[in-house]
Amino acid sequence: MIHFADRGFRCIAYDQRGHGRSTDPGRGYDYDTLSDDLAAVIGELDLHGPVLVGHSMGCGTIARYLSRFGTQRVAKIAFISPTLPFMLKTDDNPFGVEKASLDRLHESWKKDFPKWLSDNARPFFVPGTSSAVVHWGINMCLQASLKALIDCNRADLETDFRSELPRIKVPTLIIHGDKDVSAPVDFTGKRTASLIPNRRFIVYVGAPHDLMLTHIDRLHDDLMAFVEGKDEV
Repeated sequence: MIHFADRGFRCIAYDQRGHGRSTDPGRGYDYDTLSDDLAAVIGELDLHGPVLVGHSMGCGTIARYLSRFGTQRVAKIAFISPTLPFMLKTDDNPFGVEKASLDRLHESWKKDFPKWLSDNARPFFVPGTSSAVVHWGINMCLQASLKALIDCNRADLETDFRSELPRIKVPTLIIHGDKDVSAPVDFTGKRTASLIPNRRFIVYVGAPHDLMLTHIDRLHDDLMAFVEGKDEV
């Protein structure tokens, strides 16, 4: 955000419910409600023509917002490391995550979430990432409500966006790393790109899930070109 703000753009971010400085109502961690929250921010600030940028689960919130509220207020969207279109294993989605595996993951979070973060944080980054940045990421996770994290993770993996993505008509940028272990690019980014008609898809070689922290300069350049219309899709 600093990169864009220093170049004269208005940059707006908000903490998702149950995360950071937002309150934890103990409910509403589904995509319909999360898209309502996004609509409330856009409406309260009376935004017209913003570029919506989402990372990971945030991409689903943007997709659901467009499905429910339309594109009248939105100019473009960017999906960074999306977990779309559908992560859960079903008969027609055979390479997804097993429901039993998801349940075991959440049980481990309930018992010792800080340890799970410590054990699993490194794959979110690249080998050269400083320990300080890794700890910063862990600390952000620890600020969130565990109830919110579990419910959001369940919504993220169990919500099927395959019928919604083809209806996205605004210009879309999709950026994904080929070393993403959280949302493998072949199962997420590539499939998402195949479903959206008016999109540009860029794969960062060697980039993990948190590529906005590990490939910051390239991401700045690609987003800036997209926002300014120098790299139209």
